[in-house]
Amino acid sequence: MAIDSVNPSLVPGAAGEAQIAAVIAAHMRRIGLDVHIEEVAPGRPNVIGVLVDTVGVEGMEAPFTPEMRSGRLYGRGSQDMKGGLAAMIDAARMVAERGLERGRLIVAAVVDEEYASIGADALVRNWTADGAVVTEPTDLQVAIGHKGFAWIEIETRGRAAHGSRPLDGRDAIMRMGRVLQRLERLDRELQSRPPHSIMGPGSLHASTVQGGRELSSYPDRCRLEMERRTIGAEGGEIALEEVTTILADLAREDPEFEATARLMFSRPPYELAPEHPLPRLLVNAVESLATRTATVGMSFWTDAAVLGAAGIPSVLFGPGGAGLHSRQEYVTTQDVVTCRDALSRLALDWC
Repeated sequence: MAIDSVNPSLVPGAAGEAQIAAVIAAHMRRIGLDVHIEEVAPGRPNVIGVLVDTVGVEGMEAPFTPEMRSGRLYGRGSQDMKGGLAAMIDAARMVAERGLERGRLIVAAVVDEEYASIGADALVRNWTADGAVVTEPTDLQVAIGHKGFAWIEIETRGRAAHGSRPLDGRDAIMRMGRVLQRLERLDRELQSRPPHSIMGPGSLHASTVQGGRELSSYPDRCRLEMERRTIGAEGGEIALEEVTTILADLAREDPEFEATARLMFSRPPYELAPEHPLPRLLVNAVESLATRTATVGMSFWTDAAVLGAAGIPSVLFGPGGAGLHSRQEYVTTQDVVTCRDALSRLALDWC
């Protein structure tokens, strides 16, 4: 938590991952891993440690000054997800001390998970595995799936004119208001449908709105960026189709209504079969530590979908805490220890 590793894709000019990557690489070498550093983008390296067989911080006070209080470690990234990263690296140390009978253990610290996951995309081009655990914060539950998402840009068009000349002007922001009403109706419908067994219902929300030039002018353009959370077999194309249907309906109701939509970016949902041996072995490892757990689904998107699409069965498992993306974030330190111990047991059992 003492290292500023804010994602520069989210916060222009932010520190990025180079410094924390160097610290992770040095520690991996100290515990006996063969370390590979692969630059994904300038100043943004993945760090991969291999153990082979042996027989946007805004509003936070001091976000990179770790503070311990009542069994909690406070600081930006403590739960999401430096606590999980620390657990998996120390689990590798424990496995290295005991030694693997066969196979190899790969520990990957990748960049950009909070934005476009360019680190995970680069990782799977060069590395593969028979199973993976992504140490996202799951409160020590074993997650076998999660939602996907789609980012869509909508633009309504009007006609610029002086505010005193209503017959000449067309208000693009007012027209976006109609779009927002229909999107809210769609969101209610999505959330009222029967939920996915582990992912829950789909949803959408408006993220950013931009429009207008000055107080005394009719705005000629308004742009909305929205996010649709997808479940099951849904993809970005479905989300875009929902939006274009809304725009077509509004255009039929008003011939002067003009709007377009485009898919900016999307990532698919992810699900691993509950009967797969990986979650079963991890549940056994957790429960051997006198800790209750269960197989669940997560509402947020993770790099597990990238790994899964590359043919690597993956689960999510990490410590508990609170404050993800908020002004005060913490991880429960005992959970980090439990996560570490369960991961080391899983590695030995799996290999």
